[in-house]
Amino acid sequence: MRTLLLSALVAVSMSAAAPSAKTFSSGEQPVPLVELFTSEGCSSCPPAEHWLGELREEEGLWRDFVPVAWHVNYWDRLGWPDKFADKAYTDRQYAYAEQWNARSVYTPGLVRGGDEWRIRDGGMTERGSARGGVLNVSVTGETVSVSFDTASMGTKDLRVNVARLGGGIASNVRSGENRGKKLEHEFLVLGWSQQPIRSGKALLPLPEKDATVNAPRQAIAVWISRADDPTPLQATGGWLD
Repeated sequence: MRTLLLSALVAVSMSAAAPSAKTFSSGEQPVPLVELFTSEGCSSCPPAEHWLGELREEEGLWRDFVPVAWHVNYWDRLGWPDKFADKAYTDRQYAYAEQWNARSVYTPGLVRGGDEWRIRDGGMTERGSARGGVLNVSVTGETVSVSFDTASMGTKDLRVNVARLGGGIASNVRSGENRGKKLEHEFLVLGWSQQPIRSGKALLPLPEKDATVNAPRQAIAVWISRADDPTPLQATGGWLD
């Protein structure tokens, strides 16, 4: 009897200690990734970031679109090094520009579903009629498990992208074009990783967050692309806390 009781207590203890999984799914129709390329050193970027932040209240968030904000580093030369910027994020914007045969990049720059987009264009929540493949994501602690139905597009060169996002982030800018302003950030990319998909599945760690960044809200964005092509084929995401 004592052995059974101890076994039951151990099982309950292990169950209580194990983190619960958070799950997200795209459905079959393509969900567009809405990407904002921005910088704290760009005076015209705060209104665009404010617009992106307001998407937090949209009913279609995560279901009809997945927003992310990439901070680029090419405006650091104006006097304010953006601590959220990363060369990899800048390279992503240049990859889009090369794909579009564009001669330059700019901020604020918006991309919807891999296409250059402007707020006035509308249609942000349109998902299209093509079948994009169901993307299922499970997050347990710091581990991300991904499965993707590749029947509609095959398996060649498919990659999964995982971005940890932060929201409610405040930053006091002390120099540069936004000197004296307190900037607020939502859906800000705090870390990004990629990995090939094998047999429709992948397992990878959630990108690490800088411990010095205070992000009251955290979320995850996951999307499928092909190697050497930034275009998102399917996306999903959601809040982590």
